Amino acid sequence: MTPDLCLVCILLIPLAATGLALIHQGLGRSRSAAHAMLATLCSLAIAAVVFVLLGSSWMGFSGGLAHTFHLAGKSIDWLGAEPLFATGLASNPTHSLYPAFVLAFGIFAAGLASLIPISAGTDRWRLAAICAASALFAAIIFPVFAHWVWSNGWLAQLTPLFGLPAFADLGGAAVLNVLGGLAALSVAWILGPRQGKYADRIATAIPGHNIVQVLFGCILALIGWIGLDCAAAILFYRITYAQILLTVINAVLSASTGCLAAVVTTQLRYRKPDASLSANGWIAGLVAGSAGCGLLSPLATIFIGLIAGTLVTLLVETLEPRLFIDDPGGAISVHLGAGLWGILAFGFFAPTTGPRPALILTQLIGIATLLGVMFPLIHVLHRLLNKFIPFRVDADGDWQGMDVRELGAGAYPEFVVHADEFVPR
Repeated sequence: MTPDLCLVCILLIPLAATGLALIHQGLGRSRSAAHAMLATLCSLAIAAVVFVLLGSSWMGFSGGLAHTFHLAGKSIDWLGAEPLFATGLASNPTHSLYPAFVLAFGIFAAGLASLIPISAGTDRWRLAAICAASALFAAIIFPVFAHWVWSNGWLAQLTPLFGLPAFADLGGAAVLNVLGGLAALSVAWILGPRQGKYADRIATAIPGHNIVQVLFGCILALIGWIGLDCAAAILFYRITYAQILLTVINAVLSASTGCLAAVVTTQLRYRKPDASLSANGWIAGLVAGSAGCGLLSPLATIFIGLIAGTLVTLLVETLEPRLFIDDPGGAISVHLGAGLWGILAFGFFAPTTGPRPALILTQLIGIATLLGVMFPLIHVLHRLLNKFIPFRVDADGDWQGMDVRELGAGAYPEFVVHADEFVPR
């Protein structure tokens, strides 16, 4: 591990959160902009505290303490068993740097993943519920799956357990993005659509209020994503300097091709490029490219980004007008859809010394675990939480705006007319 470089990469990760925050607030209504940004800060803050106190214990690290059980004569590592409240670091100042780096990375990674659902809940998800959901995510959801993949858990031990290659997720396509996308899907289902979105069962467009901020957020997200990919790959896969440089190159290529694919796709379908979908294509490319990071060739990364950018535009068209899932920021399409594609693409394009079908099967096992284990867990936890802390703001707050309803003041007090006031109720 290269400590100085790893530390710099970790410190870049908050720029990814900043970029996503600008994107999801810019794609929402102007009357909820301040609420969306404050919710992002609260989500990051709560995730940081809860992860240090609880989540870091369950995530653990490779070579650390873990809970195991025996099945068919084999030991299954299923959960970390480090001391709670990160006391292991404080009580042993001469401890190896590695656990401290994992803890620092986990603070930002858990926060970044926990804020993804805010995009799907824009304009109607209450701040108290966002805070509670972020705490659950950082305490249980993120650390459990992160342990399975990054801390020598059972998905990383498929070779000794079943003779298959280890499930690989170098930059967090699964651990951060798909988990966050699944949480976004759960939140969108529980909240239901915004008022006026589906009048007479027809999807009504509610344009984002600040596309300039959305596009600026894409640039910040690129810098943060480079830091995220490099830090995760250094910590958990020990990539070389050459692979670190390739990670930077591939991040730029995947974002670029994802954006260009969305531009071309919307041009062909709507006769003009769509700025918001093109921004989503940019992030979708970053998400899909994260799975392979510095192990994939630039040519493979270009192809992965092109598919991700095209896929996200088609998923948005499917979710909103056909499945009636209101996702203002496109989090489900971008993080869940593109993330799953990136995980699968790793199986097709990653270099391997063994049989290709075995690598693909391994990646499919990871996908099945996400959809068959983690999503039910996420949705059940959200349903239970909704019983105690209602997710959705009341009907008046939906139209009045989250800024005034929950914060007492609007982000843009000089705005007196909102475009969606003309959307039928």
